[in-house]
Amino acid sequence: MSRSRVASLDLTRYDALDLLATMVAVVQPNGSLLFVNAMLETVAGLSRRTLMRTSLLDWFVDERPLRDTLAAVARNEVSTARFDAVMRRAPVAAHEHLPVHVIVTQIDHQADRLVVEMLEIEQQTRQDREERALGQVQVTKELIRNLAHEIKNPLGGIRGAAQLLEMELSSRELTDYTQVIIREADRLQALVDRLLAPHRRQQVVGDVNVHEVCERVRSLILAEFPRGLKVRRDYDTSLPEFRGDREQLIQAVLNIAHNAAQALAERMDEGDACIVLRTRAARQVTIGKQRFKLALELHIEDNGPGVPEEIRDRIFFPLVSGRDGGSGLGLTLAQTFVQQHQGTIDCVSEPGRTIFRIVIPLP
Repeated sequence: MSRSRVASLDLTRYDALDLLATMVAVVQPNGSLLFVNAMLETVAGLSRRTLMRTSLLDWFVDERPLRDTLAAVARNEVSTARFDAVMRRAPVAAHEHLPVHVIVTQIDHQADRLVVEMLEIEQQTRQDREERALGQVQVTKELIRNLAHEIKNPLGGIRGAAQLLEMELSSRELTDYTQVIIREADRLQALVDRLLAPHRRQQVVGDVNVHEVCERVRSLILAEFPRGLKVRRDYDTSLPEFRGDREQLIQAVLNIAHNAAQALAERMDEGDACIVLRTRAARQVTIGKQRFKLALELHIEDNGPGVPEEIRDRIFFPLVSGRDGGSGLGLTLAQTFVQQHQGTIDCVSEPGRTIFRIVIPLP
């Protein structure tokens, strides 16, 4: 049997590392890669075969701590070592950094092979945030239901009383006041109906192609904002279809993209407003406390002014809006629709770049 065949058989024992939600590599003391797990492939955005042609040292902004630690563990000065470092998401992408906690460990006292585990420092924070968001949605749902029922009954009575009063009045000036009452009652009724809509309507489940969703949203946005705005596609066309409610997902993505387009008004005047619809596959994803082997990631990115800092932690709460005249319901509905697909949604924003990330499990 050839030497390469022996090595290949030997490395199959590392296949279980693909089940981990952290990035793991098996390396030689000089950093040469012998094995990378699925999570490291996902973060790097490269295939395992391509990654194996590189050195793990190439993926760190400062390679010295890793080089020194690999040498120390290989010499058996320590069996395990830990340190914090900054990784690149691609060897040439110096601007895309990922803070990680690195753990280097021996393999059965073999000096020529070491295990390097890299944990995203923000990963635990993100998981905690997702769990809080899931809990917040349940609280919000109950609050909306109770509040809506408390409002609807007296609201109907107010409207009916105004109509009866209008019938008894002969003065046009006085009936103008009753019309104000009726119009405002109707406006509040419409608001309550919008709040209750996602909880009333049953899902219409079928096969969903995420790119058909994106194309529908793209055409609607460009029809409403035909000048000064580009909506770019960046699709992974290998993504499979999944079971879901197509109309709900269109509405969720449209709400986010529409908010982005409205925030880009000044850049549209300058002619350089841009929204990017990006799809990717993600492996070994944890949503809440549940683990999924494969998930869809949909990014809606814009080059607008960013979400105001004072509301970034509350943008998915009902009636919270960063725009004058906004209802504050678009993102709340988007979050509800995504979570009805076992997914999650989050936002990273800074001036000049805002990304909403939707993650939905795939079969």
